[in-house]
Amino acid sequence: MSFFESVYQGILATSMWEWIAVFTGIAYVILAALRSIWCWLFAIISSSLYVYLCLHGQLYIESVLQVFYVVMGIVGWVSWQKDIQKVTPPSDVLDATENEDVVKTWAINYHVYNLLISGGVAFMLGYGFDQFTDQANPYADAFTTVFSLAATFMVVRKVLENWIYWIVIDIVSIFLYHQRGYSLSAVLYVLFTILAIGGFISWYKKYKQQLA
Repeated sequence: MSFFESVYQGILATSMWEWIAVFTGIAYVILAALRSIWCWLFAIISSSLYVYLCLHGQLYIESVLQVFYVVMGIVGWVSWQKDIQKVTPPSDVLDATENEDVVKTWAINYHVYNLLISGGVAFMLGYGFDQFTDQANPYADAFTTVFSLAATFMVVRKVLENWIYWIVIDIVSIFLYHQRGYSLSAVLYVLFTILAIGGFISWYKKYKQQLA
């Protein structure tokens, strides 16, 4: 079966709940790129559905990751809402789209610490699954899981470089899902990669405006 045929078959086999999870996930990325607080609502919906889908598909470890995403969605909503209240008078909250946030950057040493810690955890997790389970591509799976957690934290804190992490994570995920035979999901992560590039450009423009 060719790549395009496998994508077509994947579309035919996709459930309604998976379609909703996919589209709300895309909405999250777009709204996050626009720095809209509503991105977290769509993140919570998408991740909640993926908890169900992963449990139904006996993907128990990934279902735990999705639970984490639900929690981070709530944390992100609360964190961004506090930012709105800090910079905007109560009567103007509904008009706070342009003033609700400040994009930050991390010093290089923060990224070094992140790479060393997250990389070390990913290696140990991948080694454990490689030695004691029959999981396919354990190191790639561990890499995307651990660095997704780190990148999600960076989104919550509005760190500009989060999008660079997501670009790398999404590219690895394309390989990972294609190797697992999930061609439709691989195509979805191509879209996520493009959206992450757009997100970086949008946030970078905002950051440059802050410096002006």
